[in-house]
Amino acid sequence: MQALFAQQVTFLYTADLAATARFYEEIIGLPLVLDQGSCRIYRVSADGFLGFCQRTGAAPTGVIVTFVTQDVDEWHMQLVARGVVFEKTPTFNTDYNIYHCFLRDPNGYLLEIQRFCDPAWPQP
Repeated sequence: MQALFAQQVTFLYTADLAATARFYEEIIGLPLVLDQGSCRIYRVSADGFLGFCQRTGAAPTGVIVTFVTQDVDEWHMQLVARGVVFEKTPTFNTDYNIYHCFLRDPNGYLLEIQRFCDPAWPQP
């Protein structure tokens, strides 16, 4: 058995695909790689993708989407300039040895922008 998969896609549901598309394309700036009509898939990293599918009654509880970057403060500054309100501004979390901040997308999903401070974390 091969140890690693070639790519990874996380699919989440949305009741408003148009608002979700505006947020991820225009505010976050993720490139759209595939429009399937009722699902849109965005590139997050070289081989990591985030997809949203139109569904009614989708509940965003218990999900955190984490974007890993060395530039947490820069992302925070850019998104604030685009009108994004953060639930938690960049802070260091001693429990997990990370530097991170939190915001919500139009669906209510919790988004985390994070830097791993532990040198054991594999670099891209």
